[in-house]
Parts: sequence; C-alpha cells; structure tokens
Amino acid sequence: MSKSIIFLEQNETTVKKSSFELVQWSKDNNVEFECFTFGTLKDQSKTDCELFGVTALHQIGESDLYNSLTWSKALKSLVDEVKPNFILGSSSVQSLDLFARTSALLDSALATDCIGLDLNGETLLPQKPLYAGKCSCTVKMSGPNPQMVLMRPNQIKSAIETASTLEIKTKSLEASPESFSVESKIKGEGGKVDLSDANIIVSGGRGLKEAKNFEILNEMATVLNASVGASRAVVDDGWVPHNMQVGQTGKTVAPSLYIACGISGAVQHLAGMSSSKVIVAINNDPDAPIFSKSTYGIVGDIFEVAPKLTEELRKVL
Repeated sequence: MSKSIIFLEQNETTVKKSSFELVQWSKDNNVEFECFTFGTLKDQSKTDCELFGVTALHQIGESDLYNSLTWSKALKSLVDEVKPNFILGSSSVQSLDLFARTSALLDSALATDCIGLDLNGETLLPQKPLYAGKCSCTVKMSGPNPQMVLMRPNQIKSAIETASTLEIKTKSLEASPESFSVESKIKGEGGKVDLSDANIIVSGGRGLKEAKNFEILNEMATVLNASVGASRAVVDDGWVPHNMQVGQTGKTVAPSLYIACGISGAVQHLAGMSSSKVIVAINNDPDAPIFSKSTYGIVGDIFEVAPKLTEELRKVL
C-alpha cells in the first residue's frame, strides 16, 4: 500500500479545508496517510482533524510563522523518518515555497497548481492547466520517491466527516536564522476567508465605475457568507488591494459559486476563475467575453441588478 504525508496548513483559527480534501483523496484511493503541520495545533484545528478522520499528526515546532530553511529541513527529516511515497498539499504562497525547497533537498519530482489527481499503482498522475486554462495535461511523475503535488483548492472531492481519535507527535525545530522567515501575519481585506479557499466569491470590475461602489458587492457577500474579489483592472487603479485580485497574475480560485459583477472577462481573468463550478455574470454588454464562460448570464445595469439580487437572496437565506 502507498503512503502519503499531507500538509495541513493552518490559517488564523483552523486548518484550511482544502487540506482535508487531500485527506479524503487518500482515503478514497486506499493510500495510507499521516499528516503534518507547523506550529501548535489550534483548538478548532484539532477538532476538525478528528472530525475529518485524521488519526496521526506530526506537529513541528511551536510557531506557524513561515521560516524557509527551517521548515524545509524539518520536512526532509520527516520524510527520512516516515518514508512516504507522496507528499501532498494545497497550493498557496507558503506551500509553493516550502514544497519547492524540499523538492530540491530530496531531488524529488514536484507538480504544482494541479486541478486533478489520479493514481496508477504507486505513480501519481496530476493534471495541470495549460495556456491560461484553455487545455490541460497529465503529468507523469518520475524519479525517486516521494512524489510531491500541490493541488488547487476545491478541485477534488470535499472531505466527508468521519470521526476519529487524533494522535499528535510533537517535533522540535532547529533554528536557521539565515533563512527567509515571516515575522508576522496581517489579515487582508476582501472576505471572511482567503479567496483561494472560499466556497462563494463575488467579484467586481471596472463596471462598478468607482471604488466606493464595491460596497454593493460587500452587501451581497454578507448575505451569501462569501468573499469579495476583483479584476486586475480595478486593482491596478488602486480601488482594492492586490490580495483581492482574481486572475492569471492574482489568485486562482475554484469556488462552488462565482458571481462576476461588471467584469468583461479578459483571458487573464478567466484563467483565474474558469474552474468555478457555477459562474453567474452580470454585465450590460451582451457581447462581453465573460458570458461565454458563465453558467448563467444577466445582461443589465449592475447598479440595478445587484441590489435586487441581494434583496431576493436575503429573503431566502
């Protein structure tokens, strides 16, 4: 039986739900798994681990503030101890750096930004998007184990609740003061959860005309318990911060519901959200490219349509 170790990346209060998707994938594919995290496990994180069937967790160090060399060396030591076939994680700025550094230390194959994951014997077959999402390819992993994969959130089966008893093994960290490290975390604007992990996203573009009109989207997002995103155009204009940008040069997202308000649908924006399960587009231009990707399209004035939609949503939610 193949074995995986899964990176459970913690945010402010708990483990990212996309990490538990990889726990579910391991169960569904009969892959033995253990998990690891950096920093003391938060109370809600422990509860969620037990809720989603994690039984073995390696808790490395006491702080969850990223330290590049320290963390990558610690992960290599864990690999030497556990000897997994696979190392799996959910794609983020932090995990991209950690997995790349560890891959170099291990001389192992690494596939990032994956949108699908199959297993052929003891070989992973991740799928990656190409040409701004216009097509995809299957990558054959080769070289010495472990094979390393980072998945986009919301691309594989969601975790199913399976009660378990969690065993935590604590490990210390050796300091590497010469390495790149994170001194503190600052909570960004734009939503209740990080865009990459959000289940519902309401995004705005230049059709909103000015920054203050993002309040229209904030009201809708509050009703839907959603996060708020934006196109590159309005980020470049300084209306909202960069951490709200969805697209090829921003966040790549794949929520269950993506509502595009006043966004024309340039190819760079579509590359960042076309994997969304349901796309609703609101635009006054019937020829806007966003309609070619949308599940539902509303041709109309965003300042009339969005408030009415919010009002109707408030009645049923």
